[in-house]
Amino acid sequence: MIDKIKLKDYVESVLADTDCFLTDLKVSDDNNIVVEIDSAGAVDIDFCTALTRRIEEEFSRDEEDYELEVGSAGLTSPFKVRAQWDKNVGDEIGVLTTEGKKLHGVLRELLDDAFILETEQKVKREGIKRPALERLEMEIPFSDVRRAVYDLKF
Repeated sequence: MIDKIKLKDYVESVLADTDCFLTDLKVSDDNNIVVEIDSAGAVDIDFCTALTRRIEEEFSRDEEDYELEVGSAGLTSPFKVRAQWDKNVGDEIGVLTTEGKKLHGVLRELLDDAFILETEQKVKREGIKRPALERLEMEIPFSDVRRAVYDLKF
């Protein structure tokens, strides 16, 4: 079986000189390898192909056979690493909390263990029949997040 730690270290060393970063790496019991990368910009197919070749040069299939898939984290992929949070500061995101609450808003700031999400909430004011939309900034600990994704709007 392919050594996952050795593979992860190798992929991270290759990506160190680029604007790309590793978001996920899976090695199954039958040596099916999935490498998922992301970037502050765009990840193109040529980069994924080049990374595939580099991995295949380092980890010979003659020594151990494996299946390899290298791809980019899609727009709808959940955030898995801090760099994905970093690249989305200022963007609309969707958050599902560990309590099952769905939140949508703008990722304003990242703190060490939390982030600031700016949302709009309907607030009933005294003397006014209809609730008004009010901007609200919430500090949400990362530990309270089950899933967060880029909020794709059309």
